[in-house]
Amino acid sequence: MSCDFLRLAQPGVQKLSPYVPGKPVDELARELGLEPASIVKLASNENPLGPGEKALAAIRAELAELTRYPDGNGFELKSKLAERCRVTAAQVTLGNGSNDILELVARAYLAPGLNAVFSQHAFAVYPIVTQAVGAEGRSVAAKHWGHDLPAMLAAIDENTRVVFIANPNNPTGTWFGPAALADFLAKVPERVLVVLDEAYIEYAEGDELPDGLDYLAQYPNLLVSRTFSKAYGLAALRVGYGLSSTEIADVLNRVRQPFNVNSLALSAACAALDDADYLQRSRALNDAGMKQLEQGFRALDLQWIASKANFIAVDLGRDAAPVYQALLREGVIVRPVGAYGMPNHLRISIGLAEENARCLDALGRILARG
Repeated sequence: MSCDFLRLAQPGVQKLSPYVPGKPVDELARELGLEPASIVKLASNENPLGPGEKALAAIRAELAELTRYPDGNGFELKSKLAERCRVTAAQVTLGNGSNDILELVARAYLAPGLNAVFSQHAFAVYPIVTQAVGAEGRSVAAKHWGHDLPAMLAAIDENTRVVFIANPNNPTGTWFGPAALADFLAKVPERVLVVLDEAYIEYAEGDELPDGLDYLAQYPNLLVSRTFSKAYGLAALRVGYGLSSTEIADVLNRVRQPFNVNSLALSAACAALDDADYLQRSRALNDAGMKQLEQGFRALDLQWIASKANFIAVDLGRDAAPVYQALLREGVIVRPVGAYGMPNHLRISIGLAEENARCLDALGRILARG
């Protein structure tokens, strides 16, 4: 009789379901017999501009060294991030995407008998990494689809070690302002690590959102996580980072895998930091695309959740799953978010103008059919 390896897994792992990413273009093409070039993918919050030329040049320059291991300490990227983010290199932790930073936090600070607090409708990785190490995940009911920070404070007890908050939040796009964040940080016990996930922070300009970096010096229990996957257009390379006190960074580096960020990612990220024009074009395209989708939803008499990210969640007023499937048949990939407790919503990434128009046209035809 074969061994039951699921039963042998850790209890928290046994109860997990694998994370389901947005459907790849090639997969849909195979399933429905479509030409890949005819498919529009607006499911994974990717930058529709593609990678910047400076990042591509850095990748090409690095190709001849693929037989060498990457710099396990990421000296150049840490140095550039430290200068850009007004911290020391010892405060930077590099990750295989910002998801890696979240997992490092869970491995370092959570265990059976301890708990992490996060919001309803928040990023799926928070409960996944918490449950995987056997800790309790405490999901706090959302308020107007966003974080209810006072309620999250109330959920903290003597066994809480981590609070995950996202600004803007994925998949809702909701956000909170500087005053709300300052009040929250001032009241969180100093023994509780606050992980401020700012994966989409580059899409905000001015004082639209608080900058987590402004609070690092005052709150040694704060970690800010960011990524190059979104506004910098490097999702395939998987490179993110955490900014924290040197003490927290030291702990995370004790459990971080060696060479967790590859050479191409390190070089491309360094180049991307110097490409201010690309970042500005990404913001401008995102702002225009957001307005285009909002106008389209208004014309279709649909409601949506206001967003500060590079995606928007639209409320179809009915079960969204059949509409999602119908969009796939039209060659348009978006993201159903029923698993986030939002069965009537679809999350739509901001694409190029023609991609947004294609999505809206297909959505209008589907809804008109009833």
